[in-house]
Amino acid sequence: MSVVFLIIGLVVFGLGEALLVTAGVGVSPWTVFAEGMTKVTGWSLGFATFVISASVLALWIPLRQTPGMGTVLNAIVIALVLEFVLPYLPRFDTYVANAALALVGVFVTGFGGAIYLIANLGPGPRDGLMTGLQTLTHQPIALVRMFLELTVIAIGWALGGTLGLGTIFFALGIGPAMAIGMQILQFRSTPH
Repeated sequence: MSVVFLIIGLVVFGLGEALLVTAGVGVSPWTVFAEGMTKVTGWSLGFATFVISASVLALWIPLRQTPGMGTVLNAIVIALVLEFVLPYLPRFDTYVANAALALVGVFVTGFGGAIYLIANLGPGPRDGLMTGLQTLTHQPIALVRMFLELTVIAIGWALGGTLGLGTIFFALGIGPAMAIGMQILQFRSTPH
């Protein structure tokens, strides 16, 4: 059953990321990086996302991190959702409507993350990099995560990735969105 939750969570997470992309008002930090990569390489967003995930996984080796099934599927499923769902998502004419779509994208991503976490089949590539660097540097986890996110935003933006209101929504909203998702899932699984 955990594998089902894992895949559903990853599909929902990828859908939320795709909604942010289609809104066009700024995307999550790692997607800023992936978009920047597409500008330089000509790759699709899904493929760029997969290559970045695979590269991050390669960084796990010197950090002595161990991937789980969820780690590998994270890299594959989210890239596939971006690759195949993105062309079918709506884009609105007004900035306000697209900003609202970005906000929905953050909450969908957070809910997908909550479902993914319940499966407990291995951290995502970026989370494993964060915990590996934290173990190596002995710095607070929040500082390590902030360093990683700001680094990929800076690189992605320099390469032409989309930085904007959606990026701010993501930075401020992903934690609360995942917490709300976890509460909803705990409420649904508690016998009444």
